[in-house]
Amino acid sequence: MEPKFSANLSASFSEFQFRQLDAALDRWRSAHLPARPPSGGHRAIRQALGMTATHLARHLGVTTSTLTRVEISEADDNHQPSPFKLDAASASQPSEFEVIFILDGVRYQYGFAMTSQRIVSEHLLVYKAFKPQRWFERHFATETGKDRYDFGPGLKGAKNLWEGATRPNALFLSMAAQLNGDALRPVFDWFVNRLVIFNEQSQLSPQFSVQMLKREEQRKAICEFLRAADISIADIEVATKQAMAHTIHFDLATGKHEETASEQAVDEIKFHHVTEHGKAVFDLADESGGTRNLLFLTGPVLDILNRGLTLVVDELDTSLHTLLVQALVRLFHRPEANTGGAQLIFTTHNTSLLDAYGLFRRDPIWFVEKRPDQSRSLYPLLDFSSRKNEALERGYLQGRYGALPFLQNQALGVKR
Repeated sequence: MEPKFSANLSASFSEFQFRQLDAALDRWRSAHLPARPPSGGHRAIRQALGMTATHLARHLGVTTSTLTRVEISEADDNHQPSPFKLDAASASQPSEFEVIFILDGVRYQYGFAMTSQRIVSEHLLVYKAFKPQRWFERHFATETGKDRYDFGPGLKGAKNLWEGATRPNALFLSMAAQLNGDALRPVFDWFVNRLVIFNEQSQLSPQFSVQMLKREEQRKAICEFLRAADISIADIEVATKQAMAHTIHFDLATGKHEETASEQAVDEIKFHHVTEHGKAVFDLADESGGTRNLLFLTGPVLDILNRGLTLVVDELDTSLHTLLVQALVRLFHRPEANTGGAQLIFTTHNTSLLDAYGLFRRDPIWFVEKRPDQSRSLYPLLDFSSRKNEALERGYLQGRYGALPFLQNQALGVKR
């Protein structure tokens, strides 16, 4: 089961948007795809314009960052909720977040609502049987100016201690996990350790792949994938050298500055290329942006596949050829590669993926539509009665499924 996400009163979604990113009953089945992957999977979200599905990935980042921080702060703009600002009523309301996921056979439903000043509500439902157990619910009572907690019998531990230690601008789940709340620790750990997000706020770091390249088995796996992607890289070498690092300290009070120099370890990446015409060794700067992006993404993806994590990527196709994007997605299909049952959720502007042979069933494809009032709605391809062999990309570009940008034809020189 893929996680389900909902966001309310966010930067682009004006009213409550709840969409279940789970495989639906699909009348269309294909011989070259399993009816439903037994573990792992993917979701692709088409975007009408840049600030649409991008916000879905960002709100997941807000959820995880709020859990890992001791308290929320108005000064931390990158991790603040973003209400829909084009509607006065929505702009003054709290932003709500909820995630439903299964961990070790148990279904969890966790959510909270927040403003830039405080947490206004928080809840956790646990489905150990068909009927859910409400482990805790928290609400801010405006009449008393205090939080009110209701605990269910399923939650064991020092609940009163956790409640007393939770400040108005902190999450109860986070505080309980820090205070040895064993029952809540798996839920907290899922967000912190099993949900990986790559977007503008949590950018892909090259260091993870670099560290993997230093280990023989992992280096071979990365090189094998790059060679399979038709990149003529025979091997990648990481050399660690000592280099001088200069630091300048400014004293704003006196206007003086002090410069210090010290040695630090620097990793240099060398790419060994082999073709029928010869051999050459390239530096990282000699490689194309697409090759660098693919290298830095391959390391985390291989680790995620092995550990069975959930990966959320905003703009998966950035600087990558369409066929390379398809190759990355297909890794999540292959049981021999996806040994941990990992899951992939990504946004893209690449319409050609809609018709890529054997890449998607129809239930994983979702669209984001921009309305005239600049708010957005999220809906699945299954809302439309498409034929078995219908050309989805052509249908999308012709406007059958919506989620197209509003082009001013005369200003852009577009003819219809």
